[in-house]
Amino acid sequence: MKNIAVCMKQVLDPEMPLSLFRIDPETKSALPARGAPPVLSPFDENALEAALRIKDDEKAKVTVITLGRRLVRAVVTASLAAGADELLLLEDASFNEFDPFLTASALAAAIRKRGPYDLVLCGLQAADTNAGLVPIGIACLLGVTCLTGAREVRLKEESVVVARSLAYGYEVLEAPCPAVVTVTYEVGSLREPGVEAFMSASAKPVIVWTAADLELEQAGMAGGRTEILRMEVPVRASRCEILEGESVQAKAEQLVSRLQQAKVI
Repeated sequence: MKNIAVCMKQVLDPEMPLSLFRIDPETKSALPARGAPPVLSPFDENALEAALRIKDDEKAKVTVITLGRRLVRAVVTASLAAGADELLLLEDASFNEFDPFLTASALAAAIRKRGPYDLVLCGLQAADTNAGLVPIGIACLLGVTCLTGAREVRLKEESVVVARSLAYGYEVLEAPCPAVVTVTYEVGSLREPGVEAFMSASAKPVIVWTAADLELEQAGMAGGRTEILRMEVPVRASRCEILEGESVQAKAEQLVSRLQQAKVI
């Protein structure tokens, strides 16, 4: 049986209106809007779908690993309803200050402790920072190959085979297992679970580990290596002008003229 780990991140809903975002000036971080619950990063949902498709074709166990400070159970357990076999929560107050390197260190430690795994799947990047650094960091710390930007993933005996899109077509790559693979939206959206799936999800194991359980070196894990100097919500200037005219045709002519001047048309 193949063992697959999927790293998933809880993020603020990227579809949330810009007007609802708030920035904490002291922590330089985005604050959740009232009434707008967090979601699983859509990129990571693609990674889970890739794992479940492998599980559809052969016997495999899928473990979802999520790291955070205040994880919303209703959000993170949705991965179990979708088809994952177990959920590993890395939850600690210190994780709030983690940068990509420290996040990769904690995830790599959890993968070592809970593994071994034949394959580690991650989204191409997180939907909040769009950095895309953590998967590569995990691969470096584990000392395994990292294949990025896969649109299709499958296991072949002792190796992983991925298809990756190029400007002029696509390429197929093969690497020995274990390996870390990041996937794109081309893999497909995460399947929608039914009511029975949500009911059975409560019977699946949920494991919670803290920083102490991962035996992380406190000296090396204190603070972050990346410092956020400033974070702000962009301000979009807008101006509304009413076009006057004696008729609808006259107003339309003015509108076309303005659009031509702005080089929109």
